[in-house]
Amino acid sequence: MENRTDILSLSHKEMQDFIVSLCEPRYRADQIYTFLMRGASSFEEMNNIPKKLIEKLNEHAFIATAKQIEKLTSKDGTAKYLYEMYDGEKIESVIMRYHYGNTICISSEAGCAMGCAFCASTLNGISRKLLPSELLSQVIQTQKDIGERIDGIVLMGIGEPLDNYDNVIKFLHLVNEEKGLNIGLRHISLSTCGIVPRIYDLAKEELPITLSISLHAANDETRSALMPINKRWNVEALLTACADYFAATGRRISFEYTLINGKNDNEDTARELASVLRKYCKNMPLHVNLIPVNAVKESGFAPSNKEGIKKFVAVFEKNHIVATVRRHLGSDINASCGQLRAKKAE
Repeated sequence: MENRTDILSLSHKEMQDFIVSLCEPRYRADQIYTFLMRGASSFEEMNNIPKKLIEKLNEHAFIATAKQIEKLTSKDGTAKYLYEMYDGEKIESVIMRYHYGNTICISSEAGCAMGCAFCASTLNGISRKLLPSELLSQVIQTQKDIGERIDGIVLMGIGEPLDNYDNVIKFLHLVNEEKGLNIGLRHISLSTCGIVPRIYDLAKEELPITLSISLHAANDETRSALMPINKRWNVEALLTACADYFAATGRRISFEYTLINGKNDNEDTARELASVLRKYCKNMPLHVNLIPVNAVKESGFAPSNKEGIKKFVAVFEKNHIVATVRRHLGSDINASCGQLRAKKAE
């Protein structure tokens, strides 16, 4: 792919400029762009452009498409895809069906460097960051496969989105293109483990996305044991950044909290978490998304029982903090991120 243009990473305007640079009429960009948004994986599929232009495109550009190599479908309608990228790297996407539309969870990196103890994505470390086109292609190819429009996107798959900051920001603009997929930014959520400087950078982008914070603990001792990132930016630094983000953007933040049996799921921990959130984020509308941990054999962690979860939620209700328990979709196909990729790596 060296010295060739990653054509799917181009905006519509950039596509026009690129086509003109090949001494072709500007309107050809519209034709090519339409084919790409429909999921074309080769220039030869573009049957209404001249053969001479196809030759130029093959010489000067490439399509970084996600190639489906495995698909698992759950009894609840959730589907998990294992995609292979142009260089053989494998990543995962999950399509979730709700009464209000289809939401896709996509990967932002091939592997992950964050080292969270409960997550399968980080088992083999990180191979590389995904290109904007490779994020976009997950949406395009999944939409093509299901034959239905995708309405929402969650950047919560393999990888840490803010560790691939520039490419993720470019992707957000691409997927929002009016002539492209035209998915509204308000229907996109980005989840981060807490790269504090990038949270401040994101606030300056003025993008009306939903920011989700993977918190998972109320104090530094527990969080550092679960999430090594906390040793660099601790709970205080992270929650201060969240308060500043809300002050700058007015956008609500969702706090994700994985419930791990015997680790972070008792009532005292719930009270500590409620207190910490009130202390640092007192001017924000608070919402905690509780997630029973997925059983990943390498971690040895087990999810909290139903009675424990109920008591945990009750603490938040007493503190007037909204807490919801995430519906466990795709449990019969190991739909949490990283599990299928790790299995293939074995």
